[in-house]
Amino acid sequence: MNSHYMRCYNKSVIISHLYRQKVASKSTLAQLSQLSIPAVSNILDELRADGYILRLEQNLHKRGNNSGSYQIATRGNILCLNVSPFLVESVLTDGLVRPLQPLRQTPVQITTPQQLPQEIEKYYRHYRQFEPDTPLRIALSVHGQVNPRTGVSERMPQALWHEPIELRYLLERKLATRLLMDNDCVMLALAEKWQNPDSADDFCVINVDYGIGSSFVIDREIYRGDLFGSGQIGHTIVDPDGTACSCGRYGCLETVASLSSLKKQARRQLKLTPASSLENQHINTAWLIERFHAGDAAVRQMVGNAARAIGLSLYNFLNVLNITHITLYGRSCLFGEDWLGIIHEQTYFNPFDHAGTAREGATRIEIGGLTRQRQIMGIGFLYAEEMMQNEVFNNTAIHRTTDPAGGKLRL
Repeated sequence: MNSHYMRCYNKSVIISHLYRQKVASKSTLAQLSQLSIPAVSNILDELRADGYILRLEQNLHKRGNNSGSYQIATRGNILCLNVSPFLVESVLTDGLVRPLQPLRQTPVQITTPQQLPQEIEKYYRHYRQFEPDTPLRIALSVHGQVNPRTGVSERMPQALWHEPIELRYLLERKLATRLLMDNDCVMLALAEKWQNPDSADDFCVINVDYGIGSSFVIDREIYRGDLFGSGQIGHTIVDPDGTACSCGRYGCLETVASLSSLKKQARRQLKLTPASSLENQHINTAWLIERFHAGDAAVRQMVGNAARAIGLSLYNFLNVLNITHITLYGRSCLFGEDWLGIIHEQTYFNPFDHAGTAREGATRIEIGGLTRQRQIMGIGFLYAEEMMQNEVFNNTAIHRTTDPAGGKLRL
């Protein structure tokens, strides 16, 4: 610990708050950072000199002298993309990750690895035409395992191919632009971290959809692991004698509780009991959700078993990491409060609670409240993360391990 480190740390505090506030006055930044106004003033002057922020003439307060306001120096717009072999979701934002156009969802059929970068290029060129004189960067969320350092899609479970694709190399060379990328669960974690003011320092986002994935935020930092495979909660084994999983093992949580597994279970029951309520039905996600809320006994039993498996997995997960804030996203959340209640039933008891009793509310597990547009915009905050982790600290030999917005070190 020294004054130089603390100075750099407090710079990142100010940058973090500016990204969240979009535009803020000096006094607001002092209040949020718990730094003195003279200290904030010196930091703002340094950040302006380094080209990280801009001073605006806009006065955000009615009283006192007009000292202007501040915002991050944007470097063009950002195209936020979430891509799977069957769907592309896109939102165009400015450099502060504010939407310029509404969410666009387009069904696609990507059947070869060559088609994937071609599809992304098509969207880039479509959005580029709206402001051709403004630089446009890409923030890309890809389903499956992603290496964000190299920009490689290592494995996409829904895809018909199995080889990795060097998306960053191919697209940056072809489009002459910047591209940052990660997987769809990291996208959700970034959305919660940067857009939900109530997010905790340590939390987990779980996406219960076609498969089941998760992303951990520890000390306000995305935890990825050395192989960028952290968050594979869907491949925790809940039934060693269960169904074969795409990963090669048997009885993974995904084989019991994901939407793809529920649809398979429904079709299997149809074959075994032709006279059941599933007969002559087109079984898809919308149908499962509709029949669940309509009180279909067979569907409610399957969904209930899935929710119990998720709850038991979360119970084990909570005991290992002691993370008590979990946010659920994905289409399975449309099963609603009954589904969530079954998950809660499995997680109430905490052996580290000295009261020694089951206690509702000790662990917060809830359905996420961000709209789908804001979820997709989450991937755009990769550029905020990059600025925090690299640009401010490039001139130091210090590696930051905590997010400054949640820290307590002060100058």
